[in-house]
Amino acid sequence: MPDRRSRGSTSGGAARTRRSKTPPPAELPDLSQYGRLAEYNRKRHFGVTPEPAAKIRTREAGHPLQFVIQKHRAGHLHYDFRLEHRGVMLSWAIPKGPSPDPAVKRLAMETEPHPLDYNQFEGVIPEGEYGGGTVMIWDKGVWAPATQHGLGDEDETERQYRKGDLKFVLLGEKVAGSWVLVRTGRERQWLLIKHRDEYTSNDDLTVTRPLSAVSGRTMAEIARAAGATPRQLQQAAATDPAMPAAPVEPPRKTSARGRPSHRPSRPA
Repeated sequence: MPDRRSRGSTSGGAARTRRSKTPPPAELPDLSQYGRLAEYNRKRHFGVTPEPAAKIRTREAGHPLQFVIQKHRAGHLHYDFRLEHRGVMLSWAIPKGPSPDPAVKRLAMETEPHPLDYNQFEGVIPEGEYGGGTVMIWDKGVWAPATQHGLGDEDETERQYRKGDLKFVLLGEKVAGSWVLVRTGRERQWLLIKHRDEYTSNDDLTVTRPLSAVSGRTMAEIARAAGATPRQLQQAAATDPAMPAAPVEPPRKTSARGRPSHRPSRPA
């Protein structure tokens, strides 16, 4: 009488053999080497997008900390606000841009940290890529965390950031003075608020100062130069405020010889 256990063992072995022919699922790439930039790196295909690849830079202590604000027309228009901290740029997306009016609180959604090299990126992210659309360097400058007794260091930045109450001063070409980022309690949701000082204003800087801080170009000009698709170009152009027309000088009177006449006209 045949041994049923042998048949079961053989059958099970065959089943295991059949199952082993199925390739194992592909493992996710190991991004641990990128540390705080792992999420940034995972979202992008650097063979396609012109954005800089993830790289944490080490800089000497005491150097001026950089900040940048990039106007970004992706799925929707927003302003990416970035503060340098320990080799990366802490980042928030501000849908309406910063306001120098202390009465105006701007929603700021925290996003993944970006590399310092991103501060020089102005151009177009291809369609189909994460954040696809036109990017302008709208403002740039230096920043420092603020305390009751003056300016702080990066340890102070870390302490305030973890607390969810980050006070700082900016010295940019468009925005300056004392500000605060306050976490609202929801994941990654903050508010950007201007403190009252000599830089307080009721101006909408996104309208009155619309051009790139590095190239002086409009969003449409950036998109066109970077080879944007017609759809991306149309979207970029729609974010440019109407530019005031240049004043037209009245024509000068000319003499009979065709030269400008500088003599005042005689009264009638």
